[in-house]
Amino acid sequence: MRYNKRAESEREPGGIATLSPPPFKAPHILKFPLYYSDRATMFALLLCAAQNARQTQTQRKDPKMSPELLIENLLAYAKCHLFLPEEDEIYMRNVLLSHFRLSSPYQGEADTAEAENADVPDALMGEIAAFAKSARLCEEGAEERFAANVFGLLMPRPSKVNEEFSRIREREGTSKASDYLYSLSVKSGYVQKTAIARNLKWNYDDGKSGLEITVNLSKPEKNNKDIAKLLTAPKGNKYPSCALCKENEGFEGSATHPPRRNLRTIKLTLGGEKWFLQYSPYAYYEEHCIAINEEHVPMHVDANTPAKLLDFVEVLPHYFIGSNASLPIVGGSILDHEHFQGGKHLMPMHHAPIRTRYAHPAFPHLTFGILDWYNSAVRFEGPRDEAEACAAKIIEAWKTFDCPACSILSRTDGTPHNACSPILRKIGDKYSFTIILRNNRTDEKYPDGIFHVHPEHLNIKSEGIGLIEAMGLFILPPRLKRQLAAIADILCGNAEYDETALNAPENDLYLHRNMIKTLLSEGRAASKEEAEARVKDYVNKTCAAILDNTAVFKNDETGRQGFDAFLRSMGFEEV
Repeated sequence: MRYNKRAESEREPGGIATLSPPPFKAPHILKFPLYYSDRATMFALLLCAAQNARQTQTQRKDPKMSPELLIENLLAYAKCHLFLPEEDEIYMRNVLLSHFRLSSPYQGEADTAEAENADVPDALMGEIAAFAKSARLCEEGAEERFAANVFGLLMPRPSKVNEEFSRIREREGTSKASDYLYSLSVKSGYVQKTAIARNLKWNYDDGKSGLEITVNLSKPEKNNKDIAKLLTAPKGNKYPSCALCKENEGFEGSATHPPRRNLRTIKLTLGGEKWFLQYSPYAYYEEHCIAINEEHVPMHVDANTPAKLLDFVEVLPHYFIGSNASLPIVGGSILDHEHFQGGKHLMPMHHAPIRTRYAHPAFPHLTFGILDWYNSAVRFEGPRDEAEACAAKIIEAWKTFDCPACSILSRTDGTPHNACSPILRKIGDKYSFTIILRNNRTDEKYPDGIFHVHPEHLNIKSEGIGLIEAMGLFILPPRLKRQLAAIADILCGNAEYDETALNAPENDLYLHRNMIKTLLSEGRAASKEEAEARVKDYVNKTCAAILDNTAVFKNDETGRQGFDAFLRSMGFEEV
């Protein structure tokens, strides 16, 4: 028997010649009387027809619209949100036809209103991924990369983005220019606004400046030891070298590297060096941006860092900017590439007042003092030249300061332990620095870090406390959504409390066994709502305690004397 291959002109929309040959078909068995005496042959033909029908249904059920109509929606979206010029519409339609392996565009008038009014590209990206999978346009599991690649094609090229940013900045101001880049990053799907919105968020009123707490559902929890390994990892031919390198812009991605085709960056000059600006794809707060050195050099905070931060706020005065400490445990999750983090959001630390005021004869125009905050920080504000010199002085002095009474040793066996996290805002014509003092020593009692999260709190947070959390915005691991709900069920009696089961390391709540015992010792909850409130309160107080853990100078007499000794060693006097 034979089957007739459909003519090219008669194919269903989206038919692709490069795919596998059409399945065996026997349409005559459905339309004409059967003359087969061999029942086995008849059964085989019927089975073949049924399989063919199932395969056709499977191939067409995933995408909600035809690929030709999808292209029209993508073009409409790009014209409205990605600055695609009218003059480029025909060209881009042909590019997408080629990309989707189609021979001709949509016929008739397409309804593209939904795409034109979309706030985010999620629905269109989902359609692209579904079509790519059903038409086998990419390897299995690479559908998201394929979709990001399509949006990268629709976006302006990096040079045009930089030109437009500069033009808007000159004519309308820096805030409008950053609005342009941020909107482009959201509308292209690089900043994953929908995924970010799924994160759990709440505020903790601690009676002072408060804390902000999020359970991040977008990124996995990282281990401090894995983060430290980045500094000594062999430098092979990996391309791009890391997730921050400038070569990420336009990179297709791979099974081990996220797609960056839809990433766009802005060039900066900081401290006489070439840097660039981008937004974080999994933003922790409003307009979470990252300034990145074009050179793949390790994190380092030294006397030159303040000038770089100051140059940044000259360009983007409506953003704060700060640097993680450059050592494991007290630094961020990426230590092998120098970068800063900033944005429009004001952190809880920004609202903290000065607790004790100091002055220095070399900096007569600065207001200076110890911050009334959990960890050990100073804040000073004034003109650029004095602020820069003061920041450089503190950073360098802290590198060699020792205070054994506070467990602070700047070095052991040649290994440095003291590091700073400098943070900067421009307020009017003044420059406001906050510098957090950090130390990453370990000992037998605290093998993960003397000033790291202490063991009794590791069930809530095990990663190092970096810049953002040190400023009062906690980013807790996604596992807590599941685990905290299970703990609330035990607390209100919806689930059984089995102490033996909880003591098994493979139990999902094993890390929380002491937390559960503590909560139950305070009595059962009368309702699920009460249980959830008590669990949340436990998390709130744990986060506050973790910030206390990170303070190198504790808020006691020994700590206060040590802090005062450090400032006096540089010539500061209390006023």
